[in-house]
Amino acid sequence: MPRAAPALVAAEMFTRAQPVIPLGDGLVLRAWLRRDAPEVFAAAQDPAIRRWHTLGADTEDEAEDRVDAWARAWSSGTDANWAIADSHTGRIAGRAALRSIHPVHGLAEVAYWVVPAVRGRGIAPRAVQALIGWAFDIAGFHRLDLRHSVYNTQSCRVATKCDFALEGVNRSAWLHDDGWHDMHMHARINDGGPAATTAPIVRARPRHRAGD
Repeated sequence: MPRAAPALVAAEMFTRAQPVIPLGDGLVLRAWLRRDAPEVFAAAQDPAIRRWHTLGADTEDEAEDRVDAWARAWSSGTDANWAIADSHTGRIAGRAALRSIHPVHGLAEVAYWVVPAVRGRGIAPRAVQALIGWAFDIAGFHRLDLRHSVYNTQSCRVATKCDFALEGVNRSAWLHDDGWHDMHMHARINDGGPAATTAPIVRARPRHRAGD
């Protein structure tokens, strides 16, 4: 009976302490702490974050539960969640994550958001590039996906800046508050080469739920 191929991302990676990754300008990616919950709750009230992300923090208690879940996910190896934080004050600037980790094949999905006060400073692309560096150069991931609503032009710009190739559109793939959205599928491959030629951008009308 043939032996199974070893996982591209070693399980031992997630038995170590979650790394702190510098972003420059006093910002770092670090593990989530329970004290971050009030700032996560505040972020969850932002209309843009509520529109594009399933944050699920309508109270500070829910925000604390969410932060605890983000922190615990590291040791399980299912997700790797970082706070984008000021290294001096500890204040939260956003979140960057690798979700739905598949260690055998070295796959994960990139997710991120930044708070309104720091938008326009290029923090999201820097955080994503830092995640890519850790995922490809340290952890050994093979492919990173990045999905967003076809209407989320800001996220599309971040994906482009970070050399994620646009591979196509997943139709009616994510339920937002205003109904089902088509999603752009971007990806980067850990092959040492440039991103693939991007596919044409298609923006379809969102599909609304009955009664909307």
